[in-house]
Amino acid sequence: MGRLVHFEIHVDNMDRAKKFYGEVFGWTFQDWSEYAGIPYFGAVTGAENDPGINGALMQRQSLPPELNQALNGYACTMGVEDYDSIEAQILNNGGKVALPKYALPGMAWQGYYLDTEGNIFGIHQADENAK
Repeated sequence: MGRLVHFEIHVDNMDRAKKFYGEVFGWTFQDWSEYAGIPYFGAVTGAENDPGINGALMQRQSLPPELNQALNGYACTMGVEDYDSIEAQILNNGGKVALPKYALPGMAWQGYYLDTEGNIFGIHQADENAK
């Protein structure tokens, strides 16, 4: 079985991306550029004992995806405690709505956004009362 153990988000502007993910989700970063040979920052996304994985921001090596094209890759979704406050932080930090908040009835609230680098990601708040 191949379990997902790491993710990479391709970025054009490393400082802008670190600020966005740090401000919105509280991630911290470690400079691993020396090992990767390009700008590459490990992303610590939560406490060691919490479920989830860590990943990295890496310097984009080609053109970014264009608006309204099909997703060519994976969309990462972050679990959040308060959907509306995280959405406000996303928008206040330069993110944009890609697919507005919607209910997964009896399970959760879900929505998708564009980060400051043009990448799509989701947020997900568990809520059995979602309708």
